[in-house]
Amino acid sequence: QVQLVESGGGLVQAGGSLRLSCRASGKTFSINVMGWYRQAPGKQRELVATISKGGSTNYADSVKGRFTISRDNAKNTMSLQMNSLKVEDTAVYYCETKAGLGNTYEFWGQGTQVTVSS
Repeated sequence: QVQLVESGGGLVQAGGSLRLSCRASGKTFSINVMGWYRQAPGKQRELVATISKGGSTNYADSVKGRFTISRDNAKNTMSLQMNSLKVEDTAVYYCETKAGLGNTYEFWGQGTQVTVSS
């Protein structure tokens, strides 16, 4: 089992910045890919960004150039630096990881609210 705890959400004005953090505990040696997802009211959960154990990253087109994902494998943490925030970035942001051989297992954090005001 892997437990994930997010922090860093809050209220910010459009154009501002926030930094989200995710801390993993438990069987962290089994973690492979880590990622951030978000879910806005009335919408499906969507991918924001992922990062592999080796540091390869992938971003949704909507956040490219504004968000930066990073991880520290030694500390079992992952971050999402969000700049130039837009009202449409408002959502609950979830930390996610795939673990085990063949990424068999998937774990989620409880989510953290990000609200961007106009």
